[in-house]
Amino acid sequence: MRCYKVELTFGMLARMEPTPSASFEPAGAGALLGGVTVACVAVGALIGWAVGSVGLGILAGAFIGVPLGVVAVNWRYRNAI
Repeated sequence: MRCYKVELTFGMLARMEPTPSASFEPAGAGALLGGVTVACVAVGALIGWAVGSVGLGILAGAFIGVPLGVVAVNWRYRNAI
């Protein structure tokens, strides 16, 4: 008795292995966003303290830190999704 399935290997493509994808970790993304933002706020506070206005330095650091944190998260997890 012959099997009804014919297995031909000539001209067939090799089986494809799934590529391991980078996993997206929401907690890691949040920590990276928060860390970059806090670091920018701290640098802004130091610069503001040196200039004479800590409050404006914190505000400027937050204003720069949030978009910079978003860019850092996008760069870190660019291949995850």
